[in-house]
Amino acid sequence: MEELFARTEEKMSNSVDAVKRELARIRTGKATVSLLDGVKVEYYGNTVPLRQVANISVPEARLLIVQPWEKGIIGDVEKSILKADLGLNPSNDGNIIRIPIPALTEERRKEMVRFVHKLAEEGRVSIRNIRRDANESLKKMKTAGDISEDDFHRAHDHTIQDMTDKYVKRIDGVLDAKEKELMKV
Repeated sequence: MEELFARTEEKMSNSVDAVKRELARIRTGKATVSLLDGVKVEYYGNTVPLRQVANISVPEARLLIVQPWEKGIIGDVEKSILKADLGLNPSNDGNIIRIPIPALTEERRKEMVRFVHKLAEEGRVSIRNIRRDANESLKKMKTAGDISEDDFHRAHDHTIQDMTDKYVKRIDGVLDAKEKELMKV
């Protein structure tokens, strides 16, 4: 049973981390390196993450600088950023790519908040699915006679549910922080 609890907790923790990563990629009107995490660049026949072929920095609150390690790929990097459909307009001067981060309108902020809520709900659903799988495993253990009826109810009603509540709360906390960040002008 302890192994089941450890596996369940690890899966739930991974779900929270996935939600955090997704939310970090959402633009809030200020520059962060994580905005470009999903950008992939064609490099010598392979598709690689942008961070593997360029240095990314934030010299100002509303500006990202991308400096490819090889000048020959600057055009490919710029195209990849445009193709990622992040709503950003990069410009290059032959050496570096400057990406100004535009301020968000009130309407766009509200739209982003709705999207953030949708991502958080997907995370909650993922955690509930993990809970369901853990409870199914407990039922199989009880049916096989590996655990007693009391252990089953204790694990089902308390341990698994407490884990679920804890990780749903973490997702709610991440959501609240992102929502505040989005609505801050």
